[in-house]
Amino acid sequence: MSLLRRPIEGVRSLQATTNLLRGRVEHTLVWRIWERLLETEFVDRSIALAAKAFVSFFPLVIVIAAFMPDDIRRSIFTTVTSRLGLGGHALSTAKEAFASSKDVRRATGLLGLVFTIFYASSFTTAMQRVYLRAWRRPRSSTAVNYVRGPAWLGAILVYFALLGATRSALSGPPGTAAFLIVSLAGAFVLWWLTASLMLRGQVRPRALVASGVLTGFAMSVYAAASNLWMPGVVESHQQQFGFFGVALALVTWFSGAALCIVIGACAGSVLAEDTGVVGRWVRGVAESPLVPGAAPALPSPTRVLRLVDALGMRSDDDDVNEGPP
Repeated sequence: MSLLRRPIEGVRSLQATTNLLRGRVEHTLVWRIWERLLETEFVDRSIALAAKAFVSFFPLVIVIAAFMPDDIRRSIFTTVTSRLGLGGHALSTAKEAFASSKDVRRATGLLGLVFTIFYASSFTTAMQRVYLRAWRRPRSSTAVNYVRGPAWLGAILVYFALLGATRSALSGPPGTAAFLIVSLAGAFVLWWLTASLMLRGQVRPRALVASGVLTGFAMSVYAAASNLWMPGVVESHQQQFGFFGVALALVTWFSGAALCIVIGACAGSVLAEDTGVVGRWVRGVAESPLVPGAAPALPSPTRVLRLVDALGMRSDDDDVNEGPP
């Protein structure tokens, strides 16, 4: 009996140690960010956001650039191709798309431009859902909300143009260092503004700084790393599948970028809601990250979140007592 008791006691001791460690891990910020990612269905949301970016946002950039002056169009082209890490034949193809501005304007027309902007708003709508779910904000349908999508599209086009112009103006090692600083600061501001627009101004600007910094830093590092692996991926896919391979490589890039956005939104919300030192530092003196008069946050899920939630694979029973819509 004593020989049997020892293995049983060992198993119980291991279980107790595991439960103790899990209890400690579940109280950390990293674990709470992971749970918020599961709650947001981050894999499913990232794929949906990447698909809409490829079929609506990317074509919009090409169409809008065609109506811009030559200098602005070249600046936008420089930023887009450097962010995507395009090179070789794919770079030449993209250059032709941006260079043939007369053909694009002739084929699109003013009415087509308006419809392109409305079609591209599906991307901003998908991104708004990501931020609303990450921050557990209720939906609303006021008229001003329909302006936020086009406002964001205009802001990111201005960002592309300014970034491209800055890259062309600065040269040499000092210029490269200055460009990296300007690019990183611009990314922080852009994604701080993005969070504010997507959350409809219901969260304090101070509380959104962490989200802007995290998303901007992640997107900047991802864009820089793309210059190392993206050319090889594009060339390999193009040799195997032709033009479809280039499209597949772009979807891959957008999927990674969308994941950076989702992680930044979830991490920013968890840090701002933290009741400890980190939360007080992120929010400032305010007790809540929300602005006065904002609707209260939606309740958190009452069920245990699982890995399948990341894929959006839930049964009808799982949807009962679910928090955010």
